[in-house]
Parts: sequence; structure tokens; C-alpha cells
Amino acid sequence: MKTYFSLFIVSIILFSCLNLYGQRLNIQKEAITLLKSGILKEADEALRSNPITITNFQTERSAGGKHDFFSEGDYWWPDPQHPDGPYIQKDGLTNPDNFTAHRTAMINFSKMIGALTSAYILTNDEKYARKAFEHARAWLIDTATRMNPHMLYAQAIKGKFTGRGIGIIDMIQFMEVAQSLLKLEHSKSADKVEYKLFRNWFDQYLKWITSHPYGIDEKNAVNNHATCWTMQVAAFAKFTGNKLLIDTCIYRYKYVHLPEQMDIDGSFPKELNRTKPFGYSLFNLDAMSMLCQILSDKYNNLWNYSTQNNKSIEKGISFITPFVKNKDSWPFKKDLMYWDQWPVAQPFLLFGAYALKKDDLFNTWEKLDHAPQTDEIIRNLPVRHPLIWF
Repeated sequence: MKTYFSLFIVSIILFSCLNLYGQRLNIQKEAITLLKSGILKEADEALRSNPITITNFQTERSAGGKHDFFSEGDYWWPDPQHPDGPYIQKDGLTNPDNFTAHRTAMINFSKMIGALTSAYILTNDEKYARKAFEHARAWLIDTATRMNPHMLYAQAIKGKFTGRGIGIIDMIQFMEVAQSLLKLEHSKSADKVEYKLFRNWFDQYLKWITSHPYGIDEKNAVNNHATCWTMQVAAFAKFTGNKLLIDTCIYRYKYVHLPEQMDIDGSFPKELNRTKPFGYSLFNLDAMSMLCQILSDKYNNLWNYSTQNNKSIEKGISFITPFVKNKDSWPFKKDLMYWDQWPVAQPFLLFGAYALKKDDLFNTWEKLDHAPQTDEIIRNLPVRHPLIWF
């Protein structure tokens, strides 16, 4: 009798596992069906492109050299009282005259390699992999065009700083570069020698971000900047196989980010107190969701993790999803800029649907904009090609 009972229990468990697998597979298939034509169109456009790196754009405003990434703080403006003096802050208001060419080039590289890799996954056509490697070589290997693996001169402020720790957030645009290289490693076009050089670039960057004062300051931030430090480190550590840093990121998600940033109701008070509370809340939730997606394995399922006082990624998703469905119900102040452009097809909706078995989240994601055109929205949506993250 015990044997039959044991077999019955095993059968129930097996059926549940198969049902869960089937549900997740169905979500993945539906996402592919929705995105496929757009991916192939974007990838075919990328096939006709030549690599353009930061070395194509130089400015005397940078304290760095030709191969050093440079950007300027978004919310910093000339002082009307002292036009030639240090810039002053207008929080939430983006200065359109600031230098953004390097960031734009980085975003375009990320978009192209993500599209090419997604197209390769869909078609197994080597032409997409070959083109992706062409762009990666230009950015990470070629001595004439490569970018140096640091962010010393990011988000500078005229008259104040040649670079700042918060500029490290610009580097989240390289997450889909690392993930694409991980997905393409077993393609016929992959070169083992080049992969050592690709990984060496990211190894050097990880050493810099975990040891330089800028990196340490960003790690110790108390809002989305800290989450994005951990998110990019997690993505790069996964590509390089740095188990120590992967474990560090898991620890930080469970014992730093969730406890310190999330309120009991699932909101992020630090983001709600900003001038763009809706956009920042979406952004931070996307970042935490990507930590769950990147770091979860059979030993640590972060999607199901909850603190002792019941803070979890599911609670964060449950808090904001009603406002994603109906933004007019948002009970807090409206964003100072770009209120009308949010939300779009946020990653937390798709990966939350996949991991938490919530079809309603997928249905919400499906109806939103999958190809936003506003620069501010694009740069705050570093995960644009979900197929490479499954």
C-alpha cells in the first residue's frame, strides 16, 4: 500500500512539474510569436550596419581620451547668474545640450547585438552571429576602436566633476552585450581566442567597478543606482564565470536591496520621493526582476524568495501592476517629465509571468509598446530583447 501511495505522490509531483514547464513554454512561445517579425526586421537592418564605437565621437568637454566613455549628468544646467561657471542642478529636468553621443552609441550597439542574437536563436542562421561578433570585436578588442573597461568619466558635471560614481549606471547598456555573447558562444562563428579577449574585457571592468571608489560608492547607494550596480555585475559575472561575484549579487538582492529599498506594501519609497516616481519605480522593479532572472538557479530561486517580513519581488510586482494597467489610478505625484511615455512592455511583466505562473502579467505585457522611440524610455529599458534572457 505504501508503495502505491509513494507512486501516487511522485505522479502528482511529476504532473505539477510538467504542467509548470508547459505553462512556461507556452509563455515563451507566445512571446516569440509576438516579437519574431520585429526581431527579424531589426536584425536585418543591423546586418547592413557598420560598427560605430565611442571613438567616432570626441569632445573637448571630456577629461578622458579617445577610448574613454564620457557622458554628462542629465539634470545639470548652465547657471543663468554665472554662464561660464559650474553647472547647477534641476532635478528631473534633462538638459538637451549635454553630451550624450557615447551613451547613444552604446545603446545602439546593445540594441543591434541583442537583435542579431535573438535572430540567431530564432533561425540558427550564422550570418547573424558573424555580424554580432563584428560589432563586439570593434567595441571590446580592436585597439583602434575599443572602449576602455571603466567608467571614470561618466556623468561629469561642468565645473564640478570630471566623472562620478553615479555614471556607472550608464553601463547597464552592456548587459545585453554580455548576455548575447553568452548565447552565441556555441555558434559556428564563435572564435575561442576572441572569447578569451571578450571575457578579459569584462573581467577588467568587474575589477574596476568592485575596487574603484566610484564603484564602491555606487554599490552602497540606497536606491535604483545600487540595484543597477548589482544587476550589471550579475550579468557580467555570469558571462565571465565569476562565482564569487555571482554569490555576492545573490546576497545583495536577498539581504540588502529587498530589505532596504522595498516597503511592506511592495513600493520603493526612495523612488516615490523622486521627481519621476512612476518611471523610477518601474525602472527599479525591472532591475530587481532582472536580478531574479539572471541569478536564479536550482539552489537559489530568487523569484520565490521572501524576507522575514514578507518583502518579495512578487509583492513589488503586485503593487505596481494595477497602475501599469490604469495609470490614472496612480495615487502619487506625476513624473516631472515623460509621464505620458510610461509604461512600456516592462521586463518585470514578462519574466514575472514566466517565473510566477501569472498569465495576467503576460496579457498586460503583450498589450504595451514593445518598440518605444523616446530616448529617455529607451535608455531606462536596458533589457530590450527578452528572448536572449530565457
